[in-house]
Formats: sequence, C-alpha cells, structure tokens
Amino acid sequence: MKRAIPVLVLSVAGLVPVWRYAPSPDTGSSSTATEAAAPASTPSVSSSTGSGGTTSTVVSGSTVDTEKGPVQVEVTFEGDRIASVRMLRQPNHPQTTAAVPKLIEETLQAQSADIDTVSGATITSDGYRESLQAALDAKG
Repeated sequence: MKRAIPVLVLSVAGLVPVWRYAPSPDTGSSSTATEAAAPASTPSVSSSTGSGGTTSTVVSGSTVDTEKGPVQVEVTFEGDRIASVRMLRQPNHPQTTAAVPKLIEETLQAQSADIDTVSGATITSDGYRESLQAALDAKG
C-alpha cells in the first residue's frame, strides 16, 4: 500500500503530457496536395551574349509554396550547361540554410533536377527540385 500511492501519482503525471499532446495541423497528406495544386508563379527567361560569344541565359523557376515557406530558384545557363543556381526565395530555417549549398552543388554536378533529397530538409529539397525543374522546362 505504501508503494501504490507513489506509483499511481507518477503514472498519472507521466500520462498527462500524452493526454495533452495535439499534433500540428500542418502534418498529414492534405498539405502535400495543397502544395502541388497551387504553384504561385510562372518561370521567366532572360538572355544576354557575353564577350566570348557565349550566350548566357538566366531563368527564374516558379515559386513553390511549402510548409516551411516559399522556395524559388534562378538558374544561369552558359549555352546548354547550368553555370550557376541561386536561391531567390527560401524558408528562414536552419536546415534550409544548411541544405541549399548541397542542393546547388548536386545540381551543378548532375546538370539536371534529378538530385537527392538533403536529409533533414525534405520539404525544402522537394520545393527546390520543383522550382528547378520549372526553370529547366522554361529554358527548353
């Protein structure tokens, strides 16, 4: 009997956080459907000819609204090669800040949107790939 009361009190104290837990409304499959259904903008293309005769084309991908915030890339092409990628819009989140250089590096190596997701930044990686693919499609 002496042990029963402390065990009961500690059990109830341990269960209170479980009872009070409420999952975030942003989780679940409904947000994924919303992301895919509403691209916020269309890609834009501009080009110029450099002194060496090579054509430099800058293409902005579409803005992709993710759970973490909007993602948009700008791709610079030298001829048909991807010369550089720049983030125009990205979520203000530590994982995103760490993931962006990795995503850009992989894009420059692959020369396509067929790149791996960065662990810990899945949502940003998916938005990046979608905006990048829109820029590649706009370039043609």
